[in-house]
Amino acid sequence: MEPDNESAPRPMLNEDKVLEIVPVSRTTLYRMEKAGKFPRSTYISPNRRVWYADQVRQWQDEVDARDPRRGRGKGRRPHVAANPT
Repeated sequence: MEPDNESAPRPMLNEDKVLEIVPVSRTTLYRMEKAGKFPRSTYISPNRRVWYADQVRQWQDEVDARDPRRGRGKGRRPHVAANPT
């Protein structure tokens, strides 16, 4: 039988730690969060925002499961070589 880990504290990540894990800008991180494409942060005090490590890990697993042939973002032009010959 597995030990009961529900009473164990959930690790939290501050913004700097999240940005070390997710290679995007701060603005992009907040846009992704607002669009529902990244886990929501939680305020633990009026000026301290954190993300739960397990939710960030789950998001990473979902990114890994996406279709690698998905292409670039909406509205982007296709990549064109500098010297097409």
